[in-house]
Amino acid sequence: MLALDVGRRRIGLAGCDPLGITVTPLSALRRGRWPNDLEQLQALVQRRGCTALVVGLPLDAAQQPTDQAEHCRRYGERLARSLQLPLALVNEHTSSWAAGERHGLHGDRSGALDSAAAALLLEQWLQEGPEPAPVAAQATAVGSGGDAQAS
Repeated sequence: MLALDVGRRRIGLAGCDPLGITVTPLSALRRGRWPNDLEQLQALVQRRGCTALVVGLPLDAAQQPTDQAEHCRRYGERLARSLQLPLALVNEHTSSWAAGERHGLHGDRSGALDSAAAALLLEQWLQEGPEPAPVAAQATAVGSGGDAQAS
């Protein structure tokens, strides 16, 4: 699995072992043009043997999609289609704040906070799901406390 915390400037990344026991933050990707992002992410997916993607959606406190959530969803779907991998969407309403608290990374601009947030959403996904699905069949449901929320 590869988890992505998609931001406008960086993408936090995290992976796990094949059994989903150990979650590891990876070096964040500084965003550039789509072809460059895709090339780097494709190489990472191949190197790690990833079989699915988990993308965080920053929903608001009422579990409704924000503009950034729509951006993250579109980016995740485009990436999943390009890499021909199934996708799971996970509510990441407070992941950056929680990662900052857990790792003392508030105010970090190096990408470490972004990847720590990606690791938290991968941990959340491992506990709660939802099962990754091909993008063509992907309803815009978001895993949230074990329940799917329409977005």
